[in-house]
Amino acid sequence: MDEKVPVAMTIAGSDSGGGAGVQADLKTFASLGVYGTSVITSVTAQNTFEVRDIVDLPPEIVREQIEAVIDDIGIDAAKIGMLHTEPIIDVVADELQSHRFPIVVDPVMNAKGGSKLLVDEAIDALKERIIPLATVLTPNRHEAEVLSGIEIQNLEDAKKAAERIAELGPTAVIVKGGHIPANDMVIDVLFVDGDFKTYTAQLVKADTDHGTGCTFSSAIAAELAKGKSIEQSVVTAKQFVTKAIRFGLHLGKGHGPTNPMAWLQNSAERYDVVENLHSAVERLELSPDAFKLVPEVQMNLGMALPYATGPLEVAGIQGRIVRAGSRVKASYCPRFGTSRHLASTILTVMEFEPRIRAAMNIKYSPEGVKACRLLGFKISSYDRRDEPEEIKHVEGGSIPWGTRTAIKKVGAVPDIIYHLGDWGKEPMILVLGRTAIDVVDKALRIVKATS
Repeated sequence: MDEKVPVAMTIAGSDSGGGAGVQADLKTFASLGVYGTSVITSVTAQNTFEVRDIVDLPPEIVREQIEAVIDDIGIDAAKIGMLHTEPIIDVVADELQSHRFPIVVDPVMNAKGGSKLLVDEAIDALKERIIPLATVLTPNRHEAEVLSGIEIQNLEDAKKAAERIAELGPTAVIVKGGHIPANDMVIDVLFVDGDFKTYTAQLVKADTDHGTGCTFSSAIAAELAKGKSIEQSVVTAKQFVTKAIRFGLHLGKGHGPTNPMAWLQNSAERYDVVENLHSAVERLELSPDAFKLVPEVQMNLGMALPYATGPLEVAGIQGRIVRAGSRVKASYCPRFGTSRHLASTILTVMEFEPRIRAAMNIKYSPEGVKACRLLGFKISSYDRRDEPEEIKHVEGGSIPWGTRTAIKKVGAVPDIIYHLGDWGKEPMILVLGRTAIDVVDKALRIVKATS
């Protein structure tokens, strides 16, 4: 018998711009491997910078949508977003109060541009009828202030607000920290079972944050639909939405939409990255000249996923690529998270040019640099002796500093970066490219030009 596919339902408004509401929720469900169903409560004429009009669906058709899905497909978790009016709130509450599946409530009150997505006279109905049904409630700073009556200026205020809101009846409350000052960090506060938990991520300074709340809450619902705990679901959702914002889509004139599909695309690319590395290593191992490329510290080759944000999303050769007589040999198969130094280089390069996702270190020689010039490669360099003292004393800080210095020196990501070493540091040439195969082909051209 086939394993049951987790099913989640979004009950929310439709965003014609595709960045928030039902559209964002369904993308999130799909990206996290959950089958998404939808109940549209209102239709908005909306883009990246304004909501031009809102038309509410009749409460009865909202009811029929919910019943149609539950009666046939069944639901493992639901996410509630925009409920514009009290009649819509009442019908959703009537339909859901007898069911036992987890419910995530995003108490949507205003659009990014400020338009009201919950009329003022319906706030009490939301507090009295919907919030008590919530397994997880996900207010932002403004929504938490409205629901708690507490002005939020810092983390401690957010905790007080979460505890106050919990008195309305939800199982858990998470006050999102995106609009709460925290030294370039985003700290979300979860209050559950009488205790506080915090979830921290680096603030992503981007204008691709349209649909952030929808993406976050629907990610929690998707994980709950899989049977995960509240805490597990929040951890995944936090990682998910951070990546979706960081790799958001620069569309429209206002706040571009988040990119919920970045998570899925990363997962889909894992096989291709490993296969690309396999093929690139095979080319090296078959080359009669590749051994001339190997430095004293041996060689490594790495390639990142398209939306990589950390070393676990960069694959390399565990144990490096070593010289074996007049040939080279990979010590092990490609694996993710195996080369911290090379991963640091690639991730730094991707900050400037996301399409350059691969790198390999090779032996430095003046002839090698000369060959790079003759081959028409764009070249840059840095002097490790110029490294600031405060960088030298930061674990793992040297490589990002040198890479950024070399890129800024020529105003673009080059094909080649080299340095002449320092006390205890071997001189090195770094070959960059879009794929591991691209990098190896460049390296073999260099060694051929010096032979």
